[in-house]
Amino acid sequence: MGDYEILQDNDPRCAELEAAGYRVVGESWAVRLFNPDRELLDSAVLRATAGGLTIRELGAEAAEALHGLEKTNEPDYPSTPATHRTVGDLDTIRALWPEYRVFGAFDGARLVGATVIRSHEGYGDTAFTSVLATHRRRGVGQAVKAASILAFLDIGITRFSTGGAAANQASLQANQALGYELTERWRSYAPPE
Repeated sequence: MGDYEILQDNDPRCAELEAAGYRVVGESWAVRLFNPDRELLDSAVLRATAGGLTIRELGAEAAEALHGLEKTNEPDYPSTPATHRTVGDLDTIRALWPEYRVFGAFDGARLVGATVIRSHEGYGDTAFTSVLATHRRRGVGQAVKAASILAFLDIGITRFSTGGAAANQASLQANQALGYELTERWRSYAPPE
């Protein structure tokens, strides 16, 4: 993206950029999970289902519902040079399958949360997790992510990764509640004006 410099926060070049007048315009993080705790994951799913939600894997027939969820949430995604999400059209969402697997949470017939994950370089790598504003802070994001991890454990994948914008602390905390560990912090620098 343009002239931005994106560096890990422990990179010595951060001090050089700051001394040269570059300014931080965004921060982001990466987390990793190794050998997840199945009991912890099961409990995250059970809490959501005990609250009346249905958690399940979605096929391509759910593309329209996922697109609707994402378009509703698009304004809420933090946008930084390192973390930018553009939902795109329905065909963009349909194109997620079969490379990605999608796990959703339903409140009745309405899709209220979803996570999208794929196998990448030996990891279960989460592309994004999305929860309607009306259902946030209720464990929905944790539940769909836990369901995705359980499904990937069943096919022998035991390492997981994801990341996000520092502005979205709820996402970071939801991941950490499932056992993910913070491995990297990044800064996005814009050049001097």
